[in-house]
Amino acid sequence: MTANEGARVTLQRQAFFWGVALVVSVLLLWLLSDILLPFVAGMALAYLLDPVADRLQRVGMSRLVATLFILLGFIVLLVIVLVVVVPLMVEQLGQFIAKIPDYVNTLQQTFAGPGQAWLRDLLGSNLEEVQGSLGEVVSQGASYLTSFLTQLWAGSQAIISLVSLVVVTPVVTFYMLVDWDRMVGSIDRFLPLEHRETIRQLAREINRAVSGFLRGQAVVCFFLGAFYGVGLTLVGLNFGLLIGIGAGALSFIPYVGSITGFVVAIAVALAQFWPDWVSVFLVAAVFGVGQFIEGNILQPKLVGNAVGLHPVWLMFALFAFGALFGFVGLLLAVPISAAIAVLVRFGLMHYQQSRFYDSRFGQPLTDDPVT
Repeated sequence: MTANEGARVTLQRQAFFWGVALVVSVLLLWLLSDILLPFVAGMALAYLLDPVADRLQRVGMSRLVATLFILLGFIVLLVIVLVVVVPLMVEQLGQFIAKIPDYVNTLQQTFAGPGQAWLRDLLGSNLEEVQGSLGEVVSQGASYLTSFLTQLWAGSQAIISLVSLVVVTPVVTFYMLVDWDRMVGSIDRFLPLEHRETIRQLAREINRAVSGFLRGQAVVCFFLGAFYGVGLTLVGLNFGLLIGIGAGALSFIPYVGSITGFVVAIAVALAQFWPDWVSVFLVAAVFGVGQFIEGNILQPKLVGNAVGLHPVWLMFALFAFGALFGFVGLLLAVPISAAIAVLVRFGLMHYQQSRFYDSRFGQPLTDDPVT
């Protein structure tokens, strides 16, 4: 067997091994997705909090003390959220679901009711047909929205009531955070010697993409949720806190949070304030200012352009993993999509340096024109 044939056989064996490992991992994830949530959430929190623990170590704390300090702060914050914020949000969500039919009827009467002469002058004999179509579309949309929010409310109640998520997640976070550097070192020692530096470089790029997006976007979502919630409440919008925090949370998905929050807020504002255009404008201004701050200050400073995750690719990954693996899939979507993006860029770079891309690769260049 020649050297080229031996290298080809080795490559085929490696491809087979990693292919089988990938299939087994996906199968286990699918089979165990119902019980993995607290463990995946604990790993995600440990990953996010590891830089904080490293910084506390640099100021003189031991790893164990730093982890206990961080975990104590996390538990205090969790208790505050569960005791203060969650009951208020659940109450507002239930009231908002109950008010949706009234808002829909108000909007229909305001803009498509029989008393709107300007609309009759504009549409003429087609007014009744347009009103019927509009009423059907709005009713269907309201039905879908009500169904979605009802499921969301029920799902939130289920998640909150899961003792495993509240109890197991902090425990997993604690042990993962204490042993994080040791685990990374152990994994590093088992890397194939021939490709160790390449794998390390790819891991650094994946970590940069994941940490840059997750940590930066988490701060962006928190700020936007607080800004929208407080701003909408101050202008007097019904359910302003719920809409604002929901828009901030959905901002994790590019464009979805701001667009969804703006549409819902404007619809509620029109139903509540019409014909007071000033109040409607103030609601729109809250989102305008929030988008300006996000696009010109928060995103460039906290997330940056080096993340390498295209918004369309990220949205596809979130929806795809969420559909396949539920909430666990949502937690895994960003790191896995970032890893895939880095590996694809790595593969394309090597493809452009291979004979598959340029048959002259490895041959000496000449000045003779190609015929």
